[in-house]
Amino acid sequence: MGNAAVASNHPAATQAGLDVLRSGGTAADAAVTVSLCLGVAEPFMSGIGGDGFFHVFDGQPVVYEGAGCAPAAATIELYRNGMPDSGPLSISPPGVLAALFQLHANHGKLPFSRLFEHAIDLARNGVRVGHTYRRYAESDSWRFSNQSGSEVYLHDGRVPDIGSRIVNETFAKTLEMIASNGVEVFYRGELGELLARDLALAGAILTKDDLAATRGMSRPPFRGTYRGYEILQTPQVSTGFVLLNELAILERFDIDKLREQPGLLTHVMIEAKKLAFVERERFGADPAFGDIGLDRLLDPVVIKRQADRIQLGSTADLAIASDRKEVNTTYFCIADDNGQVVSAIQSLNSPFGSGVFSPSTGIMLNNRMTCWHLEAGHPNALRPGKKVRQTMNAPIILKDGRPWSVLGTPGADNQVQVNFQAAVSLIDLGMDPQQTVEAPRWSSDQRGQGANWPHRGDNVLTVEASFPHDVLSDLERRGHRLKVVPPLEGPCSLEIVRILSDGTKIAGSDPRRDGWAAAYG
Repeated sequence: MGNAAVASNHPAATQAGLDVLRSGGTAADAAVTVSLCLGVAEPFMSGIGGDGFFHVFDGQPVVYEGAGCAPAAATIELYRNGMPDSGPLSISPPGVLAALFQLHANHGKLPFSRLFEHAIDLARNGVRVGHTYRRYAESDSWRFSNQSGSEVYLHDGRVPDIGSRIVNETFAKTLEMIASNGVEVFYRGELGELLARDLALAGAILTKDDLAATRGMSRPPFRGTYRGYEILQTPQVSTGFVLLNELAILERFDIDKLREQPGLLTHVMIEAKKLAFVERERFGADPAFGDIGLDRLLDPVVIKRQADRIQLGSTADLAIASDRKEVNTTYFCIADDNGQVVSAIQSLNSPFGSGVFSPSTGIMLNNRMTCWHLEAGHPNALRPGKKVRQTMNAPIILKDGRPWSVLGTPGADNQVQVNFQAAVSLIDLGMDPQQTVEAPRWSSDQRGQGANWPHRGDNVLTVEASFPHDVLSDLERRGHRLKVVPPLEGPCSLEIVRILSDGTKIAGSDPRRDGWAAAYG
């Protein structure tokens, strides 16, 4: 047997992925299983009621985009009093199943129906409640606590105890129906009609026609380079290009000197992040609605101009044009023993999404509509049939044309910041995956940055207390406003697989959530 690895945000999903790989499945096969299992084991993070991006390298890279378009009835005028953070008007057509079907059709080997078995078992027999579930149920059960579905996720109206089970028998039947009939039954068949009926009763504007119009899409990745490595990123409507911009700016600096001054290295990275997020506001939009000219972003002249703006002795207040609630997602990565890798990310947007539960299907729906801008003329302005920009991104790093690392994290605006720190730790600092995920972490929040409407930000730098004292003092001297949180309580939840030159896989999982990384061979 060869060598393969899976890293995800839940042990049950990781184990299911390993089972698929051991039974002869490809990384894409395992990705379908892990995706479905995460939707059951982490119902507050993702599921078939949300969106996802699946980035595969199988000799060549391709990204499968599962993101629905704004409903036909969704207009800026409809939301003239503001975009609700939850409820039926916050729901966007879910696209994750459409992308999973495409991924499997082009890169899978095992029967599609077989890849549902683990998730069906988890939904029917239950998933044990852990600390992460309790954390998000305590903070966000208000979204659904007085509605249908509360009996699934709460026990007698209360947050379940550690070790108790979350059972969703209706959802198990839904998964069985999709396994037997394919994704058409969800988008253009019986399940879609049941879901649309439930949503209409709840007051949603999403209709069966909006579901029927939802298709998966394959796109080539956006490519950049960093110190001899090729960085592949999910293209628009993902804003993964921000990571490439951050790395390109940092590459203009002498990394040998920065390594000797950790405070200065951190400062330069933070300032590079700020500059890249200003560009995100200009370029982050649906490319089908206008030529955005993204290639200009990595033009050497533009990168030099950005790097020259960084002041080594002081921090810049780079507010973003618009005027944040926690947004949540889940990430996983897989490398099989034949060279195929998958970097994958999926989300309901906020914890438990819209809070709208479909009693006929057992599906919790997303609140992705909250990511729209409501200012006419903005690149990400709401328009029927248009796709909203997504913070989700799933990078792959190549060395000499072969996968070198697959990494990523949930965490909305923090994703490309933490992926930036991970790439630098792996490439420049020589850390292994587990060292990288446990390293002290920072997160910069510019004014106007927030992914969700109304796009707030507080101009604060969140740092974990595990940073050396001299680094924190250095950052304060340069003008950063610090918010210090306890060790391992910073944002995100990295999962990483490194592939050595002989094919050996090394996996790491973030202790900040309930993730688990595992390999065999």
